[in-house]
Amino acid sequence: MSGPEPRPGILKAPAYVGGASKAEGANRSIKLSSNECALGCSDKAVEAYQTVSTELHRYPDGGATELRQALAARHNLEMDRIVCGDGSDEVLYMLTRAYAGQDEEVLFHQHGFVVYRLACLGAGATPTTAPEIDCRADVDAMLAAVTDKTRIVFLTNPGAVGTYVTEEEVRRLHAGLRDDILLVIDEAYAEYVTAEDFSSSIDLARESHNIVITRTFSKAYGLAAVRLGWCYAPAPVADVLNRLRGPFNVTAPAQAAGIAALDDQDFVDRVVAHNEEWRSWLETSLKDQGYGVLPSVTNFMMVKFDDEDDANAAQAHLEKHGILVRDMRAYGLGDHLRITVGLGEDCRAVDEALSSFRSQDQAG
Repeated sequence: MSGPEPRPGILKAPAYVGGASKAEGANRSIKLSSNECALGCSDKAVEAYQTVSTELHRYPDGGATELRQALAARHNLEMDRIVCGDGSDEVLYMLTRAYAGQDEEVLFHQHGFVVYRLACLGAGATPTTAPEIDCRADVDAMLAAVTDKTRIVFLTNPGAVGTYVTEEEVRRLHAGLRDDILLVIDEAYAEYVTAEDFSSSIDLARESHNIVITRTFSKAYGLAAVRLGWCYAPAPVADVLNRLRGPFNVTAPAQAAGIAALDDQDFVDRVVAHNEEWRSWLETSLKDQGYGVLPSVTNFMMVKFDDEDDANAAQAHLEKHGILVRDMRAYGLGDHLRITVGLGEDCRAVDEALSSFRSQDQAG
């Protein structure tokens, strides 16, 4: 006797596996596997979270009204076009569920965020990918991959491997898409970017009827534990998401922490300055050792090894030193390791460990 069967596509989606949190056998773990904020989070956010903890018997505001007001004020947006979620992942899943399904396609670039594929398969749609150039989204390839079945196009910008495309290229991508295709631009790492030719696509989305911008509080704001994300969408899309989301999908502590975090720009400025300093330092040092490092504008870097076996050996060597990093096999980059920019002492520990790995490798 067979049991209930899930919808087609769901069992094709592998379960998401997060970055490791503990180095076995090490006295302490330096967690650089999940792109978390090196400086933690704002003291104001912690205080707000703790204050709300005395009201845990109360339901949260289902519409996240004050949080959306704070987001609208911070980014100069229309409040009614903002929808909040249980992390930006929830928003990505809702968008896919709402706008793609059986016999329809969802397109993303080669090294786009892995959740796009999972959300697509869960919705019963077909995932399609466009090749990149030097681990960077290629607008021409993405436009060439669009078919009459395409319903959603996902662009990670900055990308899941640390690279980005310019505002001009984003506008060209949007101009080349049909009006009935939803372009979702995932800007999870946007706060970290200081490159002069990068710009958020919020202004483009403001004047468009088929662009959604997604953002998160998990990265530069350091609120990964509370699970808080949001999107800026055309009014009709926001209406659809509000019909689809759970009635209390963002907890009261998350809302309070998010509002307080938005009120502490000094903290975010310190985070970005720290990241710029230590990403540059570690990148330079690793290149001096002979490692290949992809250009990055985010709070992590991609380090290239001779092959997948070499990358696995390096990861094991780092773990012996208590350093946890992320293998990139899920992205088809088995010869790379992704390393989050941590505290200064963390970056120095990575540098020393990879130096000893290189020496050991050469001696062998």
